Amino acid sequence: VETEHGRILFKLRPNSAPKTCDYIVNAATKHPFLYDNTSFYRSDFVIQGGLHGIPGKIPPPNLDVNETNTGTVLSNQRGTVSIAHWDVPDCGNVEFFINLKSNPHLDSAYGGFCVFAEVQDEDSFRVVDSIAAAILLGQHPKIIRIRTC
Repeated sequence: VETEHGRILFKLRPNSAPKTCDYIVNAATKHPFLYDNTSFYRSDFVIQGGLHGIPGKIPPPNLDVNETNTGTVLSNQRGTVSIAHWDVPDCGNVEFFINLKSNPHLDSAYGGFCVFAEVQDEDSFRVVDSIAAAILLGQHPKIIRIRTC
């Protein structure tokens, strides 16, 4: 994830959430400009990114399965990345969030928020923390692009 604050590398966890990983990878590859110039928001216990409040971008259909309790279960701990959904658990969408701290309540709230990746390294953690600090100052750091490698 290329941002105005630097690069955040994710380590996908297909052993935990294969369909969710495929959904996010397909959103980034089949819709290559989907996340471009979108913003991170929230910084209370997560930073969230995606299409929130962005008109004119057409995301893929919602994910129709919540893999929170399938495969290798990963808890919403600091540095894990989860797919966001509305109050209905089986409607994940292109919104994702990075946990800024341990949030075990998210493992079961609204059916659970499925962890599909982890922040990969310390440089990426510094970028995450920098984005969270900027949001607290009223800024909305941009996602420049999301690419897979």
